[in-house]
Amino acid sequence: MQRLSDRTEKFTDSVIRRMTRISDEYDAINLSQGFPDFEPPQDITKRLAEVAAEGPHQYAVTWGAPNFREAVAKKYEHFTGMSINPNEEIVITCGSTEAMMATMMSITNPGDKVAVFSPFYENYGADAILSGAEPIYIPLVPPAFTFDKAVLEKAFADGAKALILCNPSNPCGKVFTYDELMTIAELAIKYDAYVVTDEVYEHIVYAPNKHIYMQTLPGMRERTIMCNSLSKTYSITGWRLGYVIANPEIIDRVRKVHDFLTVGAAAPLMEAAVTGLEFDDSYYEELAAHYMHMKNLFIGGLEKLGFKYTDPQGAYYVLLDVSEFGVKDDNSFCEWMIKNVGVAAVPGSSFFKENINNYIRLHFAKQDDTLNEALKRLATLREKANAATDVDWK
Repeated sequence: MQRLSDRTEKFTDSVIRRMTRISDEYDAINLSQGFPDFEPPQDITKRLAEVAAEGPHQYAVTWGAPNFREAVAKKYEHFTGMSINPNEEIVITCGSTEAMMATMMSITNPGDKVAVFSPFYENYGADAILSGAEPIYIPLVPPAFTFDKAVLEKAFADGAKALILCNPSNPCGKVFTYDELMTIAELAIKYDAYVVTDEVYEHIVYAPNKHIYMQTLPGMRERTIMCNSLSKTYSITGWRLGYVIANPEIIDRVRKVHDFLTVGAAAPLMEAAVTGLEFDDSYYEELAAHYMHMKNLFIGGLEKLGFKYTDPQGAYYVLLDVSEFGVKDDNSFCEWMIKNVGVAAVPGSSFFKENINNYIRLHFAKQDDTLNEALKRLATLREKANAATDVDWK
């Protein structure tokens, strides 16, 4: 048989999705893969029921139904103050996963370098490699997850054509400050680089932190490529509706890549989701308050149990420090925890390029009953882990 692709030879399956499959097998509480166990807004699902009867059911325009693109543009004009042309600056994709992949394939050539903050969402490194680019990792140092300007500048000086910026960050929940974003912007301009942003958690930010859009900073409108989706904001992770917002020259290229990757996003889902994009400010205020409640419930429970953790400024993840248990293999530890404690987490090593394996990622986008039951089970973690002897994670 002919040799398979060299660039995918060292790929593994997604660790996050693998933990979900093991969680399902053992009927554990799944705090690994980040999706809620509560329903989307009723206005959206009601509209979906209407669309199921009346359509559309055929292909939409390849780069997104016109009314959907117009709704996206209007939403971002409201939140950023920027005028966005829905016909020239937006392409609708099958989730932000495709948005990022199409972007990477549009801006990089084989041999190019791309800077990635570490810890990072696991797809970013894979996206760079699949595009033929070489990732350069920039440490975000826990527990505050700050970066060294000199290290970042060296990445640009060494030829990084773009920086991937997840803000708010998955997995650490960091919300980048204005000064940090200005540092990134100044370096991107100095070295003529792109900034590719993943802003799917833009509306899940905890006071006093604030989300600042990179495109709004001086000189960054033309060189910022925003990848985003409706998944987290409207609790519709299974709908796979994402988009890219960028200058017309970039969007023209992304549209072509998108066309050959997936042809287009689902027409009936776009039609129904327009309803959500037209929500007023009260929806986003209530969303933020809802997630603040879930964060306080879960973080408060971890605090009472005496665990060490990182306090997220945004998104809905917390990194739990499991170093007290002598964990040397966090993958095996997470599998053991699913089977013996009944709670699924993601090993932190899947997010860090550095040799860091003392964190596991838990998410709290769940109903109160689910979180309370998870905390009840986690209350047994210390006793069970300390008593464990015949295990392969110590």
